[in-house]
Amino acid sequence: MKAAKADTIEQEYVGKASLEHRKKYAQFFTPQPIASLMARWVLGNRNIHTVLEPAFGLGIFSRAIFKYQEDVSIKGFEVDEQIFGEAETFFSGNPNITLSLQDYMLNDWENKYDGIICNPPYFKFHDYDNKVILNDIERHLNFKFSGFTNLYTLFLLKSIYQLSENGRAAYLIPSEFLNSDYGKPVKEYLLRSETLRHLFVIDFEENVFDDALTTACILFLAKDKNNSEINISTVKSKTDLASIEQYLTAYPNGKGELTFREEDLDSSVKWRRYYQPLNADAYKNLVPFSKYAKVVRGIATGANDYFTFCRSKARKYSIPDENLLPCICKAKDVHGTVFTEKDRRNLEENDELIYLFNAGDSTDKNVLRYLEIGEEKSVHERYLTRSRNPWYALENRRPAPIWVSVFNRSGLKFIRNEANISNLTTFHCVYPNKSDLFSTVNIDLLFAYLLTDVAKEIFSDNRREYGNGLKKFEPNDLNEAQMVDLDKLPSQIADAIIQLYSLYRKQQDPNIICEIDRIIRKEFSRA
Repeated sequence: MKAAKADTIEQEYVGKASLEHRKKYAQFFTPQPIASLMARWVLGNRNIHTVLEPAFGLGIFSRAIFKYQEDVSIKGFEVDEQIFGEAETFFSGNPNITLSLQDYMLNDWENKYDGIICNPPYFKFHDYDNKVILNDIERHLNFKFSGFTNLYTLFLLKSIYQLSENGRAAYLIPSEFLNSDYGKPVKEYLLRSETLRHLFVIDFEENVFDDALTTACILFLAKDKNNSEINISTVKSKTDLASIEQYLTAYPNGKGELTFREEDLDSSVKWRRYYQPLNADAYKNLVPFSKYAKVVRGIATGANDYFTFCRSKARKYSIPDENLLPCICKAKDVHGTVFTEKDRRNLEENDELIYLFNAGDSTDKNVLRYLEIGEEKSVHERYLTRSRNPWYALENRRPAPIWVSVFNRSGLKFIRNEANISNLTTFHCVYPNKSDLFSTVNIDLLFAYLLTDVAKEIFSDNRREYGNGLKKFEPNDLNEAQMVDLDKLPSQIADAIIQLYSLYRKQQDPNIICEIDRIIRKEFSRA
């Protein structure tokens, strides 16, 4: 082993490999302190002889394992030729390691291992051809998973299948699957396998490592008889890593912050409720948001560069106004909580992208020529366009009276769409429901509530989390989220809120929203 170089191999590689290359292969390097703890968990199997590292990279896990125990045989898989070459050079001459330039997900199903340790590539389902891999997983595991399952959880599932008796596995993956729809069957299989021993949810309040590891989780798994309980702990700082150390030392008698039996955990719900207090618990008379509104995603064109238009682009291609659909195309173009017709005109005058090309059944020669240009550029062969008939047809979305941000760091942002224009997927569409056969919920009352901190707090329980504090809400995250039941408000209080919102609409004074928030808290707080 080249010990002198072991601490710098990742830094040297980052200096040589372009960011584009590392993004292509979703390469994120495990911080050494975490790699060491994961290696020690795997080596807790006293009869360990064989170890698998499915996403080898530069072999940080293998280096950690050899630091503690040298007489194990390690097999590593890697798909990137560049990083494979670096690793092969580094480990040359070590007879206990075998590296394969192959895709782990498509190979090696027949082998079992005493230890498996991995930080898989962070690919989402649309970043790779997941049909073949999903078919293999479902056939071997005899279990059905979502077509939207991300690759890193497929790595985990295959590794569980390949654990030998008394084998142990350690995985570092995004915690997204704990709180997403595609994660439901993953969690169900995880529970059925009876291998999950401890889930460490990493939620660093600041970036304490060189790489942006802020929101992830470490799974300690074992195929032993100690399956009576599952522990869950949160890790918010480097200091909290000591809790992993304590669990390693005390296993199987160690405890996490929270301990559950398998039957206590429901795979169909977001697991955040098991390791974080729910904001909704502080309020009474809650109902699903779907009682008052339905959320759907915005228009997905499949080729924004082709379909989005500003005025100068429309003039360049001589596209008639009737073939231009007014549409908000970028989140940065929306400021404040109300988007007006004046805002739309300002964007148009500033030559911002504010239209979608809507060919319909037009016979205009310029429209037809622009369609030809699209085919010349193979726009019709892109992922979404090739599944549409015709390929240039826009999704049927009527303008939504309310938009809501998809990604955010400071809480959900709701916008009143007074311009009555369409929106791309940068926002979700919010359509208020009919409360009975003849009327709809008062949209001013609903929107006033959506602007309050109370609403954002309760919605936050259903968020998805990514690195660096980025939060995301899919439409169903909002549809299934809780909100206060506005029908429980006395009519005079509801009227007062509506009047306050009318004043806010004129003055845009945030103190008015604070007053609405105070009223909502007073009416619905359990305290």
